[in-house]
Amino acid sequence: MNTAIRKSVLVGLAGLSVAGTAAGCAPAVQPPAAEAAPPASGSAGTGSYKDGTYSADGNYKSPNGIETVGVELTLAGGTVSDVKITTHPSNPNTRKFQGEFAGGIQAQVVGKKLDELQVSKVAGSSLTSGGFNQAVAKIKSQAQ
Repeated sequence: MNTAIRKSVLVGLAGLSVAGTAAGCAPAVQPPAAEAAPPASGSAGTGSYKDGTYSADGNYKSPNGIETVGVELTLAGGTVSDVKITTHPSNPNTRKFQGEFAGGIQAQVVGKKLDELQVSKVAGSSLTSGGFNQAVAKIKSQAQ
């Protein structure tokens, strides 16, 4: 009987603790809410890119080591009007994936605003997109 009473008291206290928290019995001092960071330069909605053709290389890590892909974007009114990829494969496997990426990237980026570009997987190639996105960041800086 003594054990049953202890369990009952402990369960009751635990229930009060949970009920008190749910009822808003929180500490008197609340941490301040995080403020939204101001948009970074060149972030969505800026539209402040100069028309022209820009190029940059981007690097990414593959199972074969660090790889590089060249990106050339032509901009008109902040929108991509053309894209060219220069492959820099270090081995046959990289050549295959960079080639597939180069063959499929145009459909994903031409006609989009520069600020909207963020690719993840193109034509079966997911690692090359990391180098592409890095090059796009460099191009954004060049075009401002």
